[in-house]
Amino acid sequence: MFFKKIILIYRHGRIAAILLLATGLFVTGSVMAGRDHDEIRRLHGAGQILSLETIIASHRHWHPGGRLLEAELESEHGRYVYDLKFLDDDGVVREFEYDARTGELWHLEHEEEQE
Repeated sequence: MFFKKIILIYRHGRIAAILLLATGLFVTGSVMAGRDHDEIRRLHGAGQILSLETIIASHRHWHPGGRLLEAELESEHGRYVYDLKFLDDDGVVREFEYDARTGELWHLEHEEEQE
């Protein structure tokens, strides 16, 4: 599968989440990989993607707990996908893929945390 990474939103759990809360527009993040803030804002403003805040809130509703390790917005076959990685309380890393337009969960993977 071809994944084109558009934006790396954050990788450092709670501290970054607090920083993102302070910025107001969650999809813009501070660390970019390939696209600029204007394009992400345009996508969000045009209703092509939901905000990261919306995706995380929905995720937390259905999957409470765990620590967010990474969040990315990617383009796969012309569709935008949020890729979220969480470390749960049992040491399992779970990767959730959400449709960035609808918020629908597309895919879930997990692997045991390596010591």
